[in-house]
This record gives sequence, structure tokens and C-alpha cells, in this order.
Amino acid sequence: MSDFLKAIRLFSDEGRLRILSLLEREELSVAELQEILGMGQSRISMQLSQLKTGGLVELRKAGQKSLYRMTAPAGSEKLLRETLQRAAAEIPAAAKDNEALRLVLKKRKDKLRNYFDELAGRFGRNYVPGRSWEGLAEMLLRLLPPLEIADLGAGEGTLSLLLAQRAKHVIAVDSSPKMVEYGAGVAKTNGVANLEYRLGDLEELPIEDASVDLVLLHQSLHHALHPQKALEEAWRILRPGGRVVVMDLIAHNFEEARELYADVWLGFTQVDLLEMLKHSGFQGIDPAVVHREAESPHFETLMAIGGKL
Repeated sequence: MSDFLKAIRLFSDEGRLRILSLLEREELSVAELQEILGMGQSRISMQLSQLKTGGLVELRKAGQKSLYRMTAPAGSEKLLRETLQRAAAEIPAAAKDNEALRLVLKKRKDKLRNYFDELAGRFGRNYVPGRSWEGLAEMLLRLLPPLEIADLGAGEGTLSLLLAQRAKHVIAVDSSPKMVEYGAGVAKTNGVANLEYRLGDLEELPIEDASVDLVLLHQSLHHALHPQKALEEAWRILRPGGRVVVMDLIAHNFEEARELYADVWLGFTQVDLLEMLKHSGFQGIDPAVVHREAESPHFETLMAIGGKL
């Protein structure tokens, strides 16, 4: 019997189908699956074990969390997903599962937002990995002409204020209401009229299509639940001929960053960042490691610049 036929036999249980339908779209923990499905932990764990044995689920460790996602036997990805889609369409609870999944993902983002709300106004006195003047200088040297700039995940606006000194217009976007309030207040106090703060999510930017010349993601991409979506949004808001600049941490193993700095991702490898930028439509990508911290855990900062034709 083929691996696909063995796997398809697991579709006979409605609970396993509901789990697979969720894991096809999002990595989830056992606790999150409990919250969405309303099932007991032991039942969900048993279902996941069966799906894992059948090659339909794989596990990824993220600090102390265990995240599950759907996988598929080689060569059967398309057929398996089509089969799953048809089967799931016949389950009445699937629609409620979709809404519950949306709420769980909203909770994840709210947790990040609350973390940054608590830090508003203290960034200058609190250590944040990867925020180096060496890296900023390397980037600012490339920003000579007046541009319309979007600073995504701007925090309290330190970089936005610097850019506004030469930019035509700067839109600073952050998901934390308190960060937006603080940054906008600083800009107003200092009479910076060309800096505009907007409350929004990296994956759903409150910025019009093709409206800016430059998009910056400075130490913010690793806070996105879905970095690929954030980069696709960056591509959407850029004008043809515009550029994106991503400055983030090189992939590391400092697990404490998840709790200390609310990091969702422990940085990115150069290959992963390049692939995400290419997949988003960017071309002529120019990567460089621009800084390495002297103190342990020796965070390294990666800068990648890409263009939109």
C-alpha cells in the first residue's frame, strides 16, 4: 500500500480531519488546538500522534513550545490537499473552526502588541538586540534623495525621526497603540510635520498600493507571525522602481529572546530571507552582514535590499 493510501485512511475520523484542516493553514500548539476545537488534550495528542505516524503532521520546536503543521507524502501534496478540502467541506464544525483559528491568531498578535505597549517610551533605555548605530549608518548612507518612506514596525519612531530630516514624507506603522501615541507625540513636540504615524499590522498595512518609494523593516520582521505576508505587503505598497530594506537578526539559538523581546522568530538565515524576498517579487537583492555584537550571545545583523521593477 502506498504512503498516500495509508495516509488517506486517517481521514475516516472527523476529529483528525478538523485538525488537519487547521494545520494546513497554520502552525498550532496542542493548547491552541484545544481552544479551537473544544477537545480534551489527551484526545488531541492521540490524534496528532496518529497523524504524525501517518506522515501527515510534523513537529517544530519553538523554545518551550511544540508547534504542529501539516505535511504530505512526497508527490501527493496537491491530491492530498484537494481530498482534505472536499472532506472538510462536509463537516459542519469547520466554519466555526475557521473563526476560532482567527481568534487564536489575533491573541498571538495581541500578546506582541501588549509587550510593546509596556515598552513605549523606554526603548532608548532598554536593550534591544540588533539595534546598532553601525547598522543604521550603513543603511542611511544609501538614502540620499528625498523619498516617501514607510517605516514598518517603527516602535517609538527613533529611526523615523532620523529619516524625516531628509525624507519627503515618512509613514511610521506600528501595531502598538501606545507606541503610535508616543511616537506621534514626539514628532509633534519637535515640529516634525512630514512624519505621520499609523496604527496597523505588518501583514495588513494601512497604506495605499504603490504609494511609497522605500519600505524599511528594521528589526521588525522577526515579530511578524507570517514574515512572507509582511514582505508581500511591502511589495504591494512600493511604487515601481522602489526598494525594500530589511534589517534583522541572523538566525540564532538564543531562545530567551522569545520571552525577553517577544520575538516570534529567532532571526533568519541569509538563504531564507533571500527566498522570501524573491517569492514576494523583489529583484536585485543585495544582502550583507552589517554588524556583530561583541557581547554574548553575539547577535549579528543582516541587511538585505531588494527592488520592485
